[in-house]
Amino acid sequence: MVGLTDPVRARRCPLSAETFDSAPAQGSRPVPRWRAALLRAAPALGLFAAARLTGLLVMAGWAWHLGRSPRAIVARAWDSDWYMLIAEHGYGRTLYWPDGAVQSDLAFFPLYPALVRAVTTVLPVTSGTAGLLISWTAAAASAWGIYAVVERLHGRRTATVLVLLWGLLPHSIVLSMAYTEPVLTAFAAWSLYAVLTRRWVWAGVLAALAGLSRPNGIAVAAAVLVVAAYELVRAYRRRERDRALGRIWAGAALAPLGWCGYVLWVGFRTDDPLGGYFAVQRGWTSRFDFGIGALKVVRDIVLRPTLLSLMVAMLIVVAALLLFALLALDRPPTALLVYTVVLVLITVGGSGFFESKPRFLLPAFPLLLPPACALTKARPRAAVVVTVVLAGLSFAYGAYLLTLSPIAL
Repeated sequence: MVGLTDPVRARRCPLSAETFDSAPAQGSRPVPRWRAALLRAAPALGLFAAARLTGLLVMAGWAWHLGRSPRAIVARAWDSDWYMLIAEHGYGRTLYWPDGAVQSDLAFFPLYPALVRAVTTVLPVTSGTAGLLISWTAAAASAWGIYAVVERLHGRRTATVLVLLWGLLPHSIVLSMAYTEPVLTAFAAWSLYAVLTRRWVWAGVLAALAGLSRPNGIAVAAAVLVVAAYELVRAYRRRERDRALGRIWAGAALAPLGWCGYVLWVGFRTDDPLGGYFAVQRGWTSRFDFGIGALKVVRDIVLRPTLLSLMVAMLIVVAALLLFALLALDRPPTALLVYTVVLVLITVGGSGFFESKPRFLLPAFPLLLPPACALTKARPRAAVVVTVVLAGLSFAYGAYLLTLSPIAL
């Protein structure tokens, strides 16, 4: 037991819920906090990498069997091709369909194609390869960020289980594609971690970057703004005046800049400052209608024969709503709750591309807290069986989505 007079005092590390000795052993160098945090997360990151690599190999093997190129599937399929074309040629591509639909590339947020262009400028690689490098790096950063958030709240075991579950979701194959969900999740997880650790400027900067990544990146800004507002109101009621208030104000001011900046830019480019971006989204049949469109699709799925991917999408959305109810009953930190509420609301309340809703929910990792806590407490044999079943379903369904499903992911 450490005495009050001992030179080495156990203290809480701000990067986790664990404690460590502030002074290193005699003759050794102090371990940087980030490295210590990474070492703690290493088992979880290893399991996540193994899960995603296995899923990618299963998909690649099946694609080769069908005579298709796995690289083309993960690097230039569906939305990936839009992002790569923006990176290569800039904005300005519009498709006009016989039914009157108009699809503009202004619907795609700019951070990911900008990163792709930056990588191709520095490295002698194609846009598709750059996109994959960015997505895989972001997926690893996401897993670490998720681990850091959950470790702080529930400890190492639950954090490790949750990261593995996230890597075994039915649509987790998206994390291996040139898509933007890994990028958004990375910024979201670390922004939420910054809020939990009261690093307000970092929280705001990361939220702004999340807002430049995807339309639902506004969920990160919403979480930062709500928690910042609560902290400011509480501080002013207590008549507190210190430097921390300035940092809170700065974080709150920075958080929405990315999302709002791009929406306004599209508005001015289309000569409709406030409504231009939303008009572009309507061209893609995407609008917020409080779930009316989604309910119509669910009705058709239930009453008529339908595609497997649509049926699975409906089951995942229903499961997400149930998990959200369990999460809310557990009273998570406000930042996680607000972030998840906005993501679920955008996904369920939006119309268009029902088959993509599970992908839109990938960044909503707090939904996995209830099952992760349950698996942590379960018997080891039961936890292993559940994990193996989830892995088999994830790998098989991921291969189906990218090689056999006739509709976009």
